[in-house]
Amino acid sequence: MGQLRDQMDGDLQLKGYSSLTRYHYLRCVRSFAAHYGRSPAALGEAEIRAFLLHLLHERKAKPATVRMYVAALKFLYATTLRRPEVVARIPWPQVPERLPDILTPAEIVQLLQAVRSMKHRVILMIAYGAGLRISEVCSLQVGDIDSQRMVIHVRDGKGGKDRYVMLGERLLAVLREYWRLAKPRGAVLFPGMKGAPHVQPTTVQRMLQTVVAACGFSKRVTPHVLRHCFATHLLEAGTDVRTIQQLLGHASIRTTARYTQISTRQIGQTRSPLDRLDFPPEPEPE
Repeated sequence: MGQLRDQMDGDLQLKGYSSLTRYHYLRCVRSFAAHYGRSPAALGEAEIRAFLLHLLHERKAKPATVRMYVAALKFLYATTLRRPEVVARIPWPQVPERLPDILTPAEIVQLLQAVRSMKHRVILMIAYGAGLRISEVCSLQVGDIDSQRMVIHVRDGKGGKDRYVMLGERLLAVLREYWRLAKPRGAVLFPGMKGAPHVQPTTVQRMLQTVVAACGFSKRVTPHVLRHCFATHLLEAGTDVRTIQQLLGHASIRTTARYTQISTRQIGQTRSPLDRLDFPPEPEPE
């Protein structure tokens, strides 16, 4: 599907989709075409439904994964192939809203100290210390670190939006030490291997899973969990939700307000009604 792939990729770029979203959409469509061994242009609604059910029942794909496939196929048929009627009745899978595991500050310290590579440690420190998505951290440029204004310029975030986040004193000191020792060449702050423009998010994910196993954590920890920890710990420290929304780059305050459900500090400090009951004294044991 070379020509169709190029056409879809062009449509995604014209729509302003990020490079990461384009990668995932094209991968989903490529998997769909490979499943049938035919071009998607020759397939229709029946094949799409059968393929999505195959993902659910045979591949045991999670609802969020199936939702990504639905989004990619809807874009392909509605925009690139100009056949919106094919996907008009394909439903969006419901994705369960599960609250993420949140590491305590002590667990964050333990995690960071267990990372042997300085480059990877700094990457995780930025993800937690500034609340960046792992793709945003990996693609940082040297010029994005503004030590004069004490901010980090996050470029081309989700939805193609730029934003500024804080650059803490400790993070600045760590970045300067990394620069002194690693001496990265060129504009990229975290160069990749084997010709890659920068370190890849999948590389960081694999490294993190190794570190999490070594720490013996029972919590599910991914690079994105560090972003959740950033927001939750700020909220528990008294930062208002609107500021957290701006730091995270959320379009809607409702997305950020989700962290009020994750934070347990106020819940843990709330007195149970059971504690307010006036029970008679327990009799002494005989």
